[in-house]
Amino acid sequence: MVARIVSLETAVPETVLVQEQVRDVFLAQPGLNRLAQRLITTSFDQSGIERRHTVIDELTLDRQADDPRFFDRDQRLLHMPGTRERNELYTRAAGELFVATAKAAIDGCGGILPGDVTHIITVSCTGFFAPGPDFLIARDLGLRPDVQRYNLGFMGCYASMPALRLAAQLCDADPQAVVLVVSVELCTLHVRSSNDPDQIIAASLFADGAAAALVTARDDVGDQVSLTLDRFETRVTPVGEEAMSWTIGDEGFEMVLSSYVPHIIGEHIDAALAPLLEHPFSAVTAGATSDSLLDLTAPVPDDASGLLDDSAGPPVVQSAPEPAAETATATATATATATAAVATDDVPDAVRSGARSDVQWWAVHPGGRSIVDRIQQRFELSDEQVGPSRDVLRDFGNMSSATVLFVLDALLDRAAPGDTVLAMAFGPGLTVESGLMTVR
Repeated sequence: MVARIVSLETAVPETVLVQEQVRDVFLAQPGLNRLAQRLITTSFDQSGIERRHTVIDELTLDRQADDPRFFDRDQRLLHMPGTRERNELYTRAAGELFVATAKAAIDGCGGILPGDVTHIITVSCTGFFAPGPDFLIARDLGLRPDVQRYNLGFMGCYASMPALRLAAQLCDADPQAVVLVVSVELCTLHVRSSNDPDQIIAASLFADGAAAALVTARDDVGDQVSLTLDRFETRVTPVGEEAMSWTIGDEGFEMVLSSYVPHIIGEHIDAALAPLLEHPFSAVTAGATSDSLLDLTAPVPDDASGLLDDSAGPPVVQSAPEPAAETATATATATATATAAVATDDVPDAVRSGARSDVQWWAVHPGGRSIVDRIQQRFELSDEQVGPSRDVLRDFGNMSSATVLFVLDALLDRAAPGDTVLAMAFGPGLTVESGLMTVR
């Protein structure tokens, strides 16, 4: 039996953030320059998001908190709590969501009891504590004392994909294994007011959410709809290391999210998906070397700093990369040479047509609207094929690693048995994690 997701549950905090209202709050913050004000308006309005959720109860406009630590409603003022205070809220709120979502996933699968769970994989990049969420799940749900626990921390938006891959590998090694994958991301804990374009983009996109998947190869788990985990791939693009990063600062975690990211994904998604789709095109056979594909030292070309996504997105002035200016021209030339073979124009139309016909659903991590636009245009996909991604972005925003699980959950309501699903997520590196799945 092939490992498969036999139960998939999602959850969000109760407090709703209406995108237009949040935009107006950010526009009202003191100290913003004129460029930042313009970027806030464009970023929020073109995000493709209508509403999001947050664990920060005081962010509501319905009432004023007695002792506001994050937001003073009466003054419309965002506060800047330190990393410790933000992480303390993460510890409380994320712990509850980890346990509740894990319980829902177990309860949602006929034939599986808590004592059947053999492995826990927890996923998060928005906070830390120990004993961690894996411990809380095992303790509060009464799992067996020898349950094996793993935590994939601080990997970013793509982390649920390697978590599912690890779950499948564990089931391949032990056909009786039952693996619980739980992702909880509380991104809004780290949102702040800033003139920095990267922080403005982050503030317009990120949200809180939780998802849990139960994975097993056992054949005694009922007849519910499931997703077989058929194959996975990992690729690192030859450029983009500086375009996306996630670090810890004194006032929360700090996101770098360049407006160049959709362009990088659009340029390199064919090579990243080629091994998974098993079509004849690959960067190696087209002339690029495997070393050039995995060159982790090549920065974004110098002239990329002013590029805007041509499909959607705010007119962001990109932060300058760190490498010295005198090396930028040589680096850009070398990068262009190394990646020429994976340029989008080199991919035959037949390749994209074959991929489109073989895959019914494209579960694209909606890191932003322009990323989904790029994938849809690149492979000439229908609105229906990427509909779940756009719906999740509209109703929940970007919940980092939990988001792709929300997309899989949404498409299961529309898919038919036998449909093929191509799931993908993107994160720091710039890393592309993808997987082929089949609806059963």
